[in-house]
Amino acid sequence: MKRKRLLGSVLALSLMLVSALTGCASGQQTSGTGTAPSTAAPAGNQAAPAPASPDGGTLIIARLSDANNLDPHFSTQINSMAVTQHKLYEGLVMMDKSSEYKPLLATEWKQLDDVTWEFTLREGVTFHDGAPFNAEAVKKTIDRILDKDQPTPKANMFGMIKEVKIIDPQKVQIILHYPFAGLLSVLASAEGGIISPKAIEQYGKDLAKHPVGTGPFTFESWTPGQEIVIVKNENYWGTKPKVDKVVFKTIPEDATRVAMVEAGEAHVAEQLPVTELERVQNSTSMSLGRFESFAVDHIGMNVTLKPFDDVRVRQAIAHAVDKESIIKGVYNNVGKAAISSLGPKVIGYSPNIKTPEYDLNKAKQLLTEAGYGNGFKATIYLNDNKARINVAEVLQSQLKGIGIDLQIQVMEFGAYLDLAAKGEAQMFISGWGNATGDGDYNQYNLFHSTSKGVPGNHSFYSNPKVDALIEAARKEKDPEKRKEIYAEAQQIEMDEVPLLPYRSSENLAAIAKNVEGVYISPSGYIEVNDITIK
Repeated sequence: MKRKRLLGSVLALSLMLVSALTGCASGQQTSGTGTAPSTAAPAGNQAAPAPASPDGGTLIIARLSDANNLDPHFSTQINSMAVTQHKLYEGLVMMDKSSEYKPLLATEWKQLDDVTWEFTLREGVTFHDGAPFNAEAVKKTIDRILDKDQPTPKANMFGMIKEVKIIDPQKVQIILHYPFAGLLSVLASAEGGIISPKAIEQYGKDLAKHPVGTGPFTFESWTPGQEIVIVKNENYWGTKPKVDKVVFKTIPEDATRVAMVEAGEAHVAEQLPVTELERVQNSTSMSLGRFESFAVDHIGMNVTLKPFDDVRVRQAIAHAVDKESIIKGVYNNVGKAAISSLGPKVIGYSPNIKTPEYDLNKAKQLLTEAGYGNGFKATIYLNDNKARINVAEVLQSQLKGIGIDLQIQVMEFGAYLDLAAKGEAQMFISGWGNATGDGDYNQYNLFHSTSKGVPGNHSFYSNPKVDALIEAARKEKDPEKRKEIYAEAQQIEMDEVPLLPYRSSENLAAIAKNVEGVYISPSGYIEVNDITIK
C-alpha cells in the first residue's frame, strides 16, 4: 500500500495526476476514439528545449516521512512517488487538473481493437544519463515490471498487458490479455514512469537509489531519514521548472514542520495535521492549502489471524466504531465519513453501499455469537502520524465498550509497512491513496487475493467472488456496467469487513506567503514544476 494519505496512500500512491475524477472516465472514453486530446503535439515534432526560467531558487518541502525507495516499480508509498512522479520520471500520458488525459512521452494514441493500443512517441527526448527515449525504452520498462523471474510489486497493476510490440523507434503497440478500461489511468500513474534502459542494466534493483528518467528534474542526492535533493534538468524537452532545486526534508514532528515554514526555513509543510490548522490560518507568514484527495483512511484486520478470521468479530468492530465522532473529534471535520474504500471522486465509487451502523448492542451480540462474549486482547499497528495515533486512542476507548482490550503499537512508517506486508499486523490503521483515479487501483491492490502483502492487501483477504468481480470490472468497457460491478464488490467487502473505511480525506499543506503555484494532486503528490518563490 502506498502511503495512503495522501495516503496519508496513496497511494498511490499518488499513484500518481489529477483533480476531480469524473473526468477520469471521460478521459478513458475519449482515448478510445483513436486520438490523443486536441492539445497533443503533432506526432514526430521534436520538442524544442524551453528557455531557462528567470525565477530560480531552492524550494524546501518539509514532510512527515522519507521515501522508502525511488524505483517506481518497487516503491510502495506516497512519499516515494511524490518525489518521482512528474519530476524524475514521466509516463506516456498524464492526467491534468481537469481530469483529462494529456500527452506526455506519447504525443498521440489510438485503440486499434479491444486489446491493442498504439502509441506514437515524442521525438528528441533523452534520459538523464543521455540514453535516448524510444520504443525500446518503453518495452524494456514494461517488460521489467512484468518479469516473472524477478517479479515487482507492480506486476498485478500491469498484469493486463500481454506484450509491448515495437513498430518502429517512435511507435509501440501495447497488446492486452483482455480489454482493460483503465489502461490510460495505469500508464498515467507514478508506477508508469519510463526508466532509462541503460540505467536498468547498470543498476538493477539499485535503481531504488539511482533514479534515471526523462523528467524536468534530475536526482542529486538522498540522505536516508533526512533529505532528498533534485535539481532542474537543463536539457529537459518541455517547459523547464521555475525553481532550480527542490529539497524534500524529512521532519517527523508536525509542529516543527509548520514552524519551519513560519520561520522561513521551509516553503511548504506537507501532510499537515488538523491540530495545526488554526495556527496556519491565523499566521501572517503562511496560508493554508486544502486540496481534494482520492485517499481513504481505514482500520484493517488481518483475516488470517485469530480472532479476526471470524467475520462476526470484524463485523462487531465495525458496529462499535463511531466514524462521525472520529471525524469531528480527531479531524476537526476535515474530510467526511467513508462508506467505501474508494473515495467519492474515484471511478467506480458507489454512494449506495450499506455500511454497519454504530450499534454497541449489535456489536456485543456478534462477539457473543463468535465465542468472545468476554472480549479479547488485540494489538493495533500504525505509523507515527499524530492524527492516526489519536484515532487509535479513540478506537481503544470505543472498543473497550464491547470488551476489547486494544494495545497500540506506533512505528516508523517504513517499519510499519514491512510488518503489515509480512502479515504480522493483527489490526492496523492505514489508508490508501489512488495513483490513477480509477477504482481498479484500490480494488485490485487492497482486495484481490493475488495482492496479499507488499502490493497492498495487508488484511490478507481472499474471496473468489470478489476476485472475479474485480477482474470483470477490469474488462468491462461500458462505464455504467463497470460501476455496477464495482458496487457489488464494494458491498461484499463492506459486509465481510477486511477493512473498515472510516474517512475520505483531504490533502492539507502550510504554504509560505512568498510561494505561488503549490498544488497537491488528489493522489497526494505535490507538483512543483509551476511553483515560484518570490
